Amino acid sequence: MTEIDLEKENKAIAQEYKELLRISYQTLTPEGKKLIRKAFDVSVDAHKDQRRKSGEAYIFHPIAVAKIVASEIGLGATSIAAALLHDVVEDTLMTVPDIERLFNPKVAQLVEGLTKISLVQKDLNASLQAENFRKMILTLNDDVRVILIKLADRLHNMQTMESMQEDKQTKIASETLYIYAPLAHRLGLYNIKTKLEDLGLKYTEPAVYNDIVSKIKETKEEQDAYIADITAVLKTALDEEGVEYIIKGRPKSIYSIRRKMKAQNVSFDEVYDKFALRIVYKSNPHDEKFIAWKIYSIVTDHYRPSPSRLRDWISSPKSTGYEALHITVMGPKGRWVEVQVRSERMDEIAEKGYAAHYKYKNGATEESGLDVWLNLLKEALESSETNAVDFVEDFKMNLYSKEIFVFTPKGEIKSLPKGATSLDFAFSIHSEIGIRTRGTRVNGKLVPLNFELKSGDQIEVITSQHQKPTSNWLDYVTTSRAKTKIKNVLNENTKKIGEEGKELLTRKLKHLKITLNESVVNELVNFFKLKTSLDLFYRVGIGAIENQQLKDYAAQKSNTFINFFKNKMKRSPSTADEDIHKPIISSNYDLLVFGKEHDKLDYKLSPCCNPIPGDDVFGFVTINEGIKVHKKDCPNAIGMQSNYAYRIMTAKWIDSSQEEFKAIINITGMDVLGLTNQLTKVISNNMHVNIQSISLSTDAGIFHGQVAVIVQNNTILKKMINNIKKIDGIDKVTRVYKT
Repeated sequence: MTEIDLEKENKAIAQEYKELLRISYQTLTPEGKKLIRKAFDVSVDAHKDQRRKSGEAYIFHPIAVAKIVASEIGLGATSIAAALLHDVVEDTLMTVPDIERLFNPKVAQLVEGLTKISLVQKDLNASLQAENFRKMILTLNDDVRVILIKLADRLHNMQTMESMQEDKQTKIASETLYIYAPLAHRLGLYNIKTKLEDLGLKYTEPAVYNDIVSKIKETKEEQDAYIADITAVLKTALDEEGVEYIIKGRPKSIYSIRRKMKAQNVSFDEVYDKFALRIVYKSNPHDEKFIAWKIYSIVTDHYRPSPSRLRDWISSPKSTGYEALHITVMGPKGRWVEVQVRSERMDEIAEKGYAAHYKYKNGATEESGLDVWLNLLKEALESSETNAVDFVEDFKMNLYSKEIFVFTPKGEIKSLPKGATSLDFAFSIHSEIGIRTRGTRVNGKLVPLNFELKSGDQIEVITSQHQKPTSNWLDYVTTSRAKTKIKNVLNENTKKIGEEGKELLTRKLKHLKITLNESVVNELVNFFKLKTSLDLFYRVGIGAIENQQLKDYAAQKSNTFINFFKNKMKRSPSTADEDIHKPIISSNYDLLVFGKEHDKLDYKLSPCCNPIPGDDVFGFVTINEGIKVHKKDCPNAIGMQSNYAYRIMTAKWIDSSQEEFKAIINITGMDVLGLTNQLTKVISNNMHVNIQSISLSTDAGIFHGQVAVIVQNNTILKKMINNIKKIDGIDKVTRVYKT
């Protein structure tokens, strides 16, 4: 670089530093500012010879992470300093003791936590990402701020991924959607969650993302005018009542529009609540609730509300601490609009989560505020003995679950995830009560232990000293806490047998010339279709797995991967009477090629998403069934790309002219005279389409049809669907994927 360029870069770095101090959400003390300055100097010096893939000086990354930590998450000087230093130990010669000596034990502890997350063993046979997440979540025991800084680091990495290879972008984006976005959601960081989700979509489904972005741009003017109309009406009414407020339009995130389109099987234009308004009002703590309901009555005086869409998070805040009133009203032109009503305090908590919480607690410090947050996430840490993928799945389930509010016999309110049972409730009171539960009463009536609770239920737990959990109980509960406690009780005996089983298995495999290691354990767990290594050892211990079965495994182990990667067999032509449901494709043509070398390998089409030629796909190397091909937007894709990135293979269609595939189409519309005739005519007039089966029904003037057709590729199918949509009376035509 020239001297002029370096001078420019140094000016830009100094500018970024000033900006960092300016945007801090906390009021920085002189000591805090000194700490940040020192961290900045140390970081600049440590990274001085490093550059990012994009070519810019590396120091811009830690500064950007510190800015997110300061303004979006709202943490104080200690965390800002740790963010500036978060890559120093990993990337340079500096050590954690050096940081403790230069700064203080707290900064050193945070940097050590962040370094721990990054330094995961690169063992290709383990599920790296799941193990990585488990380690990350376990650092919560040290300090929740480690996770918050890690989220900021991930956000900045997602914002600067353009110069990476495509497969790396997909992997990182999948991890982000799979765990980091739900984690941000659970920590109440809605701004960061939204950004992570949108960026995740940008790299996992770029075509869909770009399509939605361009449609949002097209409709922006119309949307702004629409929001301005409603705002003008509400402003007049709110001013008359003397409410101090600001109103802002809130665009629905790209990811949430995509999620709605998928979940409801609708197009962009049919997503009904793309319009949203947020009213943020000034209030003292005493009048907060009163003003919120006053605004509610003003809004509903002018626009008709949907009673089923009222969400009162003020009377019962979410467990993330989120408070607000959400009202969905019928706006002008017959369009639904969501109006969110929040006080300034509620708005800050919604945006900053944890940092705003302790700001509103009198005399509380950043340290004392941490305890509340640690407790929110500790349940998932109570057992770290399940395998890493199960741990992540379990943890995820509890991150995103919606909430219900129920009551104890004394009238205390408890929050539980939607779908929780009366036995879950017992464990939420105390694990000892859960373990001794003999029965439960809901609203005074005796109900089974797996009775699903609804908001407003009042639950009484009947206990007995002699009661013990049985393995059936695992089917009666949905919460991570209850499952973990039940497993712990059941596992005490299982563990002893499992230890004996492990020794026995080691000896048996030795005879078969196989060494028992983590990779072999994972393969055996999959081979016997079990869930954890403990299940495997336990079954060996009780004699449920016989010697012959282990011999079968050994034989399959020596054959499987050789068959898939070395033989590259030619497939025989398909016969006319072959079963149409069979997922293995047989053809003279190699329809799919894999990897950079475009290898022609044996594969199966996965029944979960039923890809056909022309769909964007990838290969997934399974343990028992070779390569399975999935669509890129398959519901399981994000999980696979995140947990098992090392098993993903790029795949590409190269020739589909001689092969035929089955696709199922759902059609709905109005029961117009001659519709059936029109429909069959349109399908049969489409070249290269054969109808395999057709079922049609009408109900109160609504027409439903399902047609199974045989097509050669996606282009022909799309053309046919477009032609069907043009028929008079047809409302919706969608392709069905087998689940």
